[in-house]
Amino acid sequence: MGWTDERVELLKKLWQDGLSASQIAKQLGGVTRNAVIGKVHRLGLSGRATPSKPARTTFKAPRPARPVAAPSAPRRIAEPLSALSPQQPPTPVRYVDEAPGTATVLTLGAHMCKWPIGDPSLDTFTFCGRRSGEGPYCHEHSQVAYQPAQSKKRSGPNELARSLRRYI
Repeated sequence: MGWTDERVELLKKLWQDGLSASQIAKQLGGVTRNAVIGKVHRLGLSGRATPSKPARTTFKAPRPARPVAAPSAPRRIAEPLSALSPQQPPTPVRYVDEAPGTATVLTLGAHMCKWPIGDPSLDTFTFCGRRSGEGPYCHEHSQVAYQPAQSKKRSGPNELARSLRRYI
């Protein structure tokens, strides 16, 4: 359906009344919302008499006041970490003797240890090839690959005082 003079006049009136482009398209019939928007822009109808939706003011409830703690005795800084728990020696890293493996890329099977041995760019590169348990490695290589998490370095009061001096 084309834009006749009557339809254009009706479009202008409905636009000035504050109807949305979708509402105008329904009343005119045979045009889409986008067609109405395009015609409005081509006609230069930018201003409106009234907005299609009046702006609503929203009120937020005020936040409850934070409880104020009663003044008390000065708080004591926590005991040095070294006094609280004894130092645990780090778990020694276990190395496995890396004799040439028995498996190559072509002979590596599903239940064989996939621990690489040697330089991959050399012809002597192999894989361990022993029977693997749970996971891709044999027992010995699993102990090297999966080590327990190390606890963080525990610093004493001297280290704390030294690090605080940077910020003072």
